Amino acid sequence: MNDRDRHHLTRCVELAEAALHSGNDPFGSLIVSEAGEVLFEDHNRTVGGDATQHPEIAIARWAATHLSPQERRRATVYTSGEHCAMCSAAHGWVGLGRIVYASSSRQLTNWMKEFGAEPGPVKPLPIQDVLRDSDVEGPEPSLSGRIRELHQQNIRRQAKT
Repeated sequence: MNDRDRHHLTRCVELAEAALHSGNDPFGSLIVSEAGEVLFEDHNRTVGGDATQHPEIAIARWAATHLSPQERRRATVYTSGEHCAMCSAAHGWVGLGRIVYASSSRQLTNWMKEFGAEPGPVKPLPIQDVLRDSDVEGPEPSLSGRIRELHQQNIRRQAKT
């Protein structure tokens, strides 16, 4: 992982913070062209009951509409948390390239247990268990503490409602 990767992952954490502040689960993602240009970014938008409104799904849909198959393969998707199985599948079906994540599904699972949260309805599979021939890098230890804190704040907020 290089400084450019860490820079983009830091932006993903900022997007995750924005998600949390808007009442959503704290996840943020972006897609970067081969030339290093941020093309699209988003955060979780699951408030309102549609649990499929993950930023990685929004990126896959955007890329399918706006990028050629070659541009998709050469792009990198950065995300605050490792893709869930649904998002991994969308990534593969659209033909996106490299994935770089700040925190892993294993970390999130352990944090949720630590916080006393119920597990979600989908098994937390590593991206490589869903995608063939995936180029995946993560987690990034320098961001783990920030991400853990966002998830802890989210669990506390949910407990109050």
